[in-house]
Amino acid sequence: MGETGGTRDAGETGGTTGGRDRDPEGRARNARPRDGLGRPLPYGTQGVERQPEGIVRTPRETVVEAQALLEAGKPFHAHEVFEDAWKAGPGEERALWRGLAQLAVGLTHAARGNATGGARLLRRGAGAVEEWSAAAGEDRPYGIGVAGLVVWARELAGRVESGTGPVDAVAEAPRLGF
Repeated sequence: MGETGGTRDAGETGGTTGGRDRDPEGRARNARPRDGLGRPLPYGTQGVERQPEGIVRTPRETVVEAQALLEAGKPFHAHEVFEDAWKAGPGEERALWRGLAQLAVGLTHAARGNATGGARLLRRGAGAVEEWSAAAGEDRPYGIGVAGLVVWARELAGRVESGTGPVDAVAEAPRLGF
């Protein structure tokens, strides 16, 4: 199957409709394999196993799983873990989890060589996490060292913008805290 769509084996995604991958409920899902930074690979290529969507974890489980993914050089996958917390968590914590997801996506873009997008998302995520922390009066929610994470994100954003090329996602993985 080419880049423009077509039919393919339904596999575990439930099939295609009009060239789009669908899950068993008919929702659009991209079933293409992905590399470790979440970039789509051609169908039939061996990719990295994707994070399951919609998993409800405790905040501690979320932080531990995301940290392991970050250390493994999989910030795209860590973003999906944070996104689950953002969508499933209590309303008063959504800005925290969304900001953490933005930081992970910022690292993803920086590792892919997208300096503009990487720096922008790193700064946006840092601002969101910092703002949430100040409003909530929490400087270490679930063991996350907010101040250190904000410094990491802003420093990395500056280095990414300096034009040194893609960063190493493993070497640049933040330590969330604990």
